[in-house]
Amino acid sequence: MKTVEIAYRCDGAEPLPRERPADADAARLRLNDGNRAFAELFTRLDEGTGTSRRVVPIDPRDLGLMPAGAGSPQQRPFAAILGCADARVPTELIFSEGPNDLFVVRVAGNTLGEDVRGSLNYALDHLGDSLKLIAVLGHSGCGAVTAAADVFLDPAGYLALASKHAIRALVDRLLVIVEASARKMAEVFGSDIPRHPGYREALIEVAVVSNAALAAHALQREIEKRDAQGVRTAYGVYLLAERAVWAPRHGSSEVAGLATPPEDAQGFVEFGEAVLRSRRIASLLGT
Repeated sequence: MKTVEIAYRCDGAEPLPRERPADADAARLRLNDGNRAFAELFTRLDEGTGTSRRVVPIDPRDLGLMPAGAGSPQQRPFAAILGCADARVPTELIFSEGPNDLFVVRVAGNTLGEDVRGSLNYALDHLGDSLKLIAVLGHSGCGAVTAAADVFLDPAGYLALASKHAIRALVDRLLVIVEASARKMAEVFGSDIPRHPGYREALIEVAVVSNAALAAHALQREIEKRDAQGVRTAYGVYLLAERAVWAPRHGSSEVAGLATPPEDAQGFVEFGEAVLRSRRIASLLGT
């Protein structure tokens, strides 16, 4: 029998505070290491029998297990995650983190609406002592991006959204990314690429990662305007079937784990080329 166990453990009557990453790079590496450990649990399970187990240590104070009269625990996350509302992406679990480690904001399509910006600005204003990183996390097969891609491929489908104002606003935010992704695919693969049987799925995945990278770039520009010293951004895509974070990046063949977004237009050109050269997109297109 094959079993996976993920245990959250509190030890000690007077535990030491859990160490927090010192800077944004350390925060990104911790999240990447945590996701790698999570994915490996299931890889080991596929390769053998028995129990695959991971223990995530928890400071009991982060659960409110405080001495009498000590009050409520203080927020001290080291990273904020802007993720999709999809229930198949349990944010703390996939990064091997516990309570009070992550400030999680979730919305369909992980788009930058005003409520999302307000929540992240709150984190920047009130959690500055501990916050080091804001990561934008998309996921494979995103329903919101899929809806936008289908409207792009068949504009007549937009009529069905005429009276659904909230959904239409969400699709509108994503259509620009989908169209830009389609243009890049035509530039690289030729104008006949929409006829390829894997085109729709590839377009969705290209748009998912492009949306995450662009959102991370936009947030980095806003952070710099707010003079939030030391806070950086990252992006990635959680692959549901592989349980791992994927992020093609400019200037590198590396695709595993969260990545730093491009800084300028040329960086995004190189990023787009890296996405389309990636093994994942090539497999969808049979190239």
